[in-house]
Amino acid sequence: MNKVKVTLREVGGAPIHTTHRATCHCGTVELELTLPDGLVDPHRCDCSICRRKGAVVATVAVENLHIVKGAERLTLYQFNTHVAKHYFCSICGIYTHHQRRSDPDQYGVNVGCLEGVNPLAIAKVPTTDGVHHPLDRSGTK
Repeated sequence: MNKVKVTLREVGGAPIHTTHRATCHCGTVELELTLPDGLVDPHRCDCSICRRKGAVVATVAVENLHIVKGAERLTLYQFNTHVAKHYFCSICGIYTHHQRRSDPDQYGVNVGCLEGVNPLAIAKVPTTDGVHHPLDRSGTK
């Protein structure tokens, strides 16, 4: 069965702009996202880190995410296979984005960081099965 990708052009009345700003809580880290199709595939994941951070993420091509400011304040966290790269603001601790191990040409972006967007306004956010990720090492989280 093929998974249908969901795209959203607005969330709770807030438009998703083709070029959209995203920031951490304190504003130290600012991203510029190019979203030609709107929010692509907003979802949650149940892997060990995503369960804990609880963010709704959307898909952005690597070339469509630019760090405008605060790159030096981003903290990189990697675990298990050390392929995925999870980025957090070192000042306020907010997860902003991660480079995916399932497709390193994509980022997962924290929808809650998008200017003017409340991810709680997205109805029926699906959850992907990160617990049984095919790239996991045997016996690890």
